Amino acid sequence: MALRITFTEELAQLEASLQEEGDLVLRALRSSLNALARADQELADEVIKFDDEVDRRYVQIEEGVQSLLARQTPVAADLRLVLAVLRINLHLERMADYCVTVAKLTKLMGNLNVSDEAISSSIEDMGQRAEQMIRVAMEAFATRDADQAQTLVDLDELIDRANRNAIEDVLSLGDSPQEREYGLRMLVVSRCVERIGDHAVDIGEQVAYLVTGEFREFTDASHPA
Repeated sequence: MALRITFTEELAQLEASLQEEGDLVLRALRSSLNALARADQELADEVIKFDDEVDRRYVQIEEGVQSLLARQTPVAADLRLVLAVLRINLHLERMADYCVTVAKLTKLMGNLNVSDEAISSSIEDMGQRAEQMIRVAMEAFATRDADQAQTLVDLDELIDRANRNAIEDVLSLGDSPQEREYGLRMLVVSRCVERIGDHAVDIGEQVAYLVTGEFREFTDASHPA
């Protein structure tokens, strides 16, 4: 019985670390979007450096799971939770990588004397929705709420719509070299935020797997070719 309690406690600690990693990703996303909106190169540098903290948490969780599996043989339900922790950990780390990409693009655009209010508005809208999706995904995981996880599909469609708006606005920019460069970089930014939303949907799928024991994709949109 003592071994079982230890296993349960260790698993709970891993879950808590995963939730903390989710908070770190939210911080990185908001900071990267603020850096972009303000053309704040110092804040962009902070986002890039902050990724080391996310990576440390990622490795800590990965090693914690490996250690747990080396010492314990979890039963079916617990094994699903361990696998979900591993997969969600990876999705969160990937989200943070996209935040770093946004920060790096912000630095590259520092010398461009170009801005577009419509594009910036679409990106901010996407960012706010991505933040909401991360919160919903991590709360659904914490409460084992498959129905809440399913709502991520509709939220993702709103991000996709804003992404399409951003693309249309980029295509309507002028033909000067600076405008073209600005447009291309903002397309990548938009794509990064859109992919963060997709990873949130993937986390929702892991929640459904954890609750039902059956894995299924909510939508093919989160797994582009």
